[in-house]
Amino acid sequence: MLTCCVPASAQSSQTRPELYTHAQAAALMDVTSGRLLYSSHGDDELRIASLTKIMTAIVAIEHGDFKKPVKVSKNAFGKEGSSIYLKMGEEMTLENMLYGLMLRSGNDAATAIAEHVGGSEEGFVYLMNEEAKQIGMSHSHFANPHGLDAEGHYSSANDMAKLTAYALHNPVFRDIVKTPTKKAPNPNESWDYKWDNKNKMLRLYDGADGVKTGYTKKAFRCLVSSATRNGQQLVAVTLNDGDDWNDHGKMLDYGFEYFPLTSLMEKGEAVKGYDLVVSNTFQYPFSKGEQEGVEKKLVLRQPARDGSADINFGLRGEIQIYLGGQQIGTVPVYQKGSFLPEERARNPVQNTMSPVHPSTFAGALAEVIRELFLQHNG
Repeated sequence: MLTCCVPASAQSSQTRPELYTHAQAAALMDVTSGRLLYSSHGDDELRIASLTKIMTAIVAIEHGDFKKPVKVSKNAFGKEGSSIYLKMGEEMTLENMLYGLMLRSGNDAATAIAEHVGGSEEGFVYLMNEEAKQIGMSHSHFANPHGLDAEGHYSSANDMAKLTAYALHNPVFRDIVKTPTKKAPNPNESWDYKWDNKNKMLRLYDGADGVKTGYTKKAFRCLVSSATRNGQQLVAVTLNDGDDWNDHGKMLDYGFEYFPLTSLMEKGEAVKGYDLVVSNTFQYPFSKGEQEGVEKKLVLRQPARDGSADINFGLRGEIQIYLGGQQIGTVPVYQKGSFLPEERARNPVQNTMSPVHPSTFAGALAEVIRELFLQHNG
């Protein structure tokens, strides 16, 4: 099957060739901004096989203790499908088990992780679906942690791109999925476990750094890949694609060539005409000619009364950034000479960041207060 779709953002589309894949559904996303660069049947709800383990991994990373041992139950030991061949009763740290999960797609590891972190497989699945709601995966529902075919277990190409872009902002997840080979202690044998990553994109594509393969008889071949070039990271997703390695190469090439990541403002840069500076670097992928349509709107807060304490610690407002009439970002602005909060990577998914995040007034204020507290008590 050969499908095509007009790329996300029709502006200047005449300057770009159409992108074709053999996938039933496909999506391409910029990780920094969360901008969807290409989508074909991107919201179709389909089986996703072991791509499920992307969610399993990020939930375990966010809720688990890496150094705690995970004990293999009878249920995990007997799980069908791909396996890292754990023995019943065996114990392995959550950290090592996550490598077995993502590099070798172990269904036994997925089940053991779920039971350990969630208290039961059902409890962990609840966490998976709560995470999906928070991330905004509106075309997804999880029924298990491994991806074996089941009723009520599905996602979409767009949702998987969104999930993966979110997960790649986590340094632990990022390190795991780009690892070509991992060794782990084996308590039952004289030799260590050694897992080679099943993701051939790590070897086939220059700059590849993730993420996950998947296959079942009903889902067929599924793949999520990521790559970084010139400081830009992209995520490509295909569901039911018999030529996925080649298609992902084409998709990633397309994104890097036609939607390069561009810096609109740098942290500490002065705001023209005001005694203000911006607190974050802001980057966004633009196709040819699009950047000319960017509009910036400075929104200032009410100034403090004369003699009053500056409870905002120099925070004076924000610059709202628009493209084609739609807001694509917000950057706080501070009085010159103020302490600027530590810059964090922008996450494409709103409302899923840590409580302290400088992309909002409240987050920026909290960051300043936290820094002053640490300085005072350090």
